[in-house]
Amino acid sequence: MIDSHCHLDHEPLKSDLSNIIKRSKDVGIEKLLTISTSVESFQKIKNIINEDEIIFGTIGIHPHETDNNEISTDYIVKNFEENPKIIGIGETGLDFYYNNSDKEKQIKSFKKHIEASIKTNSPLIVHSRNAEDATFEILNKYQGEKLKILMHCFTGSKNFAEKLLKLNAFFSASGIITFKNSIDLQETFKILPLEKILIETDSPYLAPVPNRGKKNEPSFLSYTAQKLADIKDLSKQEITKITTKNFNNLFFN
Repeated sequence: MIDSHCHLDHEPLKSDLSNIIKRSKDVGIEKLLTISTSVESFQKIKNIINEDEIIFGTIGIHPHETDNNEISTDYIVKNFEENPKIIGIGETGLDFYYNNSDKEKQIKSFKKHIEASIKTNSPLIVHSRNAEDATFEILNKYQGEKLKILMHCFTGSKNFAEKLLKLNAFFSASGIITFKNSIDLQETFKILPLEKILIETDSPYLAPVPNRGKKNEPSFLSYTAQKLADIKDLSKQEITKITTKNFNNLFFN
């Protein structure tokens, strides 16, 4: 298994990293991708990726952090190229769920990350919440650039998913698919092509059932893999093999 999205620089994961890594390996996780959310976050990640061979990282600014974190495309590209274990751009995107963040700053930041993804030919990790139309409109403008798009913790509509498939996007399933009220999302993952699906924890957030309410960690990925296998009418072993192959194809080809 590969956890395609976790936040090892966030507590309580950071201060217990050696045990987090051990438990990850114990359940069969072979790679952890720890995701940058701010300039400060990236500085921590540059150290964390050297803690173990299974840990890789990204560089980016979360949409909620764009009011206080402004970085250029050149800054992203430079840091990406200087760090061989930094393998993706993000997380970036749009989140209009709260009204206390400047939408124009989010859009401006999103475009800088997209341009960095194009320049480095690396995957773009996209966060989209309450912003389906705006997210698609922006991504669609770069359709001719062969963007490598990964929709992280995808919770969007079936219509949004179908539009994104035309842009060759990948979709990552989080612990949300294990929640009782996620029937619509489960139905969306049913129709997504197997070769376009990854799995993630988004830990320390969104712990899957039966650990809902606890602090999430990468080793809980096993529950999400089992639920996705059930949704796709496959064995857990098959879904693990498929999602691992998809991750490696996206990030290492």
